[in-house]
Amino acid sequence: MFDFCIIGAGIVGLSTAMQLQERFRHASIVVLEKERAPALHQTGRNSGVIHAGVYYAPGSLKARFCREGSERTMAFCRENSIPYEQCGKLLVATSRAELARLDDLETRARANGLEPVRLDGEQLAEREPQITGLGGLLVRETGIVDYAAVCRSIVERITVAGAEIRFGAVCKGFKEHSGEVEIHTDDGTLHARSVITCAGVQSDRMARLAGLDIDFRIVPFRGDYFRLRSERNAIIRHLIYPVPDPALPFLGVHLTRMIGGFVTVGPNAALSFAREGYGRLSLNFADSLDLAAFPGFWRAIWSNRASAVDEIHSALSRRRYLALCQKYCPSLTLEDLEPHPSGIRAQAVKADGTLIHDFLIVQTARTTHVCNAPSPAATAALPIGAHIVDTVAGKLAHSR
Repeated sequence: MFDFCIIGAGIVGLSTAMQLQERFRHASIVVLEKERAPALHQTGRNSGVIHAGVYYAPGSLKARFCREGSERTMAFCRENSIPYEQCGKLLVATSRAELARLDDLETRARANGLEPVRLDGEQLAEREPQITGLGGLLVRETGIVDYAAVCRSIVERITVAGAEIRFGAVCKGFKEHSGEVEIHTDDGTLHARSVITCAGVQSDRMARLAGLDIDFRIVPFRGDYFRLRSERNAIIRHLIYPVPDPALPFLGVHLTRMIGGFVTVGPNAALSFAREGYGRLSLNFADSLDLAAFPGFWRAIWSNRASAVDEIHSALSRRRYLALCQKYCPSLTLEDLEPHPSGIRAQAVKADGTLIHDFLIVQTARTTHVCNAPSPAATAALPIGAHIVDTVAGKLAHSR
């Protein structure tokens, strides 16, 4: 019998385990991860950006957790000798319409406690000679880190303190009783007083296994990345982002300095027919059937059909992908784009086709499910974990 069982060893699950351990010092904790190591999916396949909180609606969980998470992530890195860099982000407007949206983003950034610097075209060129635009917004608080390294540090910390992590453990289902939960895995059954699932692209399935009648499904979007050839590693000084479309949850193809010293380009956001398939032609029959049977999927795709076509085009054509970057970095060529691992973004979609933009956590009496943790979840993982611990502690206190 464990006090707590966490499903998923991505950064949100590991943050939760660490903070449960800090809150309940004598509790027994087990983390179940179906892969051979932590952070092999969303956590280890993103841009590695420590977001500052530019985009998110003031007062939302995203905005609050991102600001707090940015500071806590960098503090954690300092405490554990994990390399990071606060290199800043430049949002680049390449049209009059984007300049107007930049005004809105500046207002939102200030409402979220940031101090952005507005740049005209000349000032932008002074800071970034390879970047072209009508203007920009400099967000100095943004940083970069290797989130998989953060996860490895958390694993070391919690196992030294007595937590158990079982890799290769696939959760098959739950049976909830008044005082415990049976967790059925492919290697047998274990018992816990409280279960927390942080399962990323499988989060809706975990919630349904626990008996929750949910009105949303996870729709996977593949993000294709390229890496610039090494001769181009000094092409930028900051992170370079386009001005995003406010109707969509994606930030657009950007140039990202990575903590390893190289530069990546991406991601786009093309619909994937495999929740954990990272190739352009990946297909999982069960995942595809789930999509086809869910009305919200068709409504969401129809509502965003123009964007969906554009994303498919960029996924199939390197030249189209390059054109998205050349809007603000015209010197890039096809020869500059080298292969780099892709990622999958888990996007929760309601039955009416609405995209769920904020974090979403649902519960039964003894299970808690993180069902939507979109970007900036990696940045916000420490405050998300603290919020989950508060939620679980309140539930346990009420049940006594």
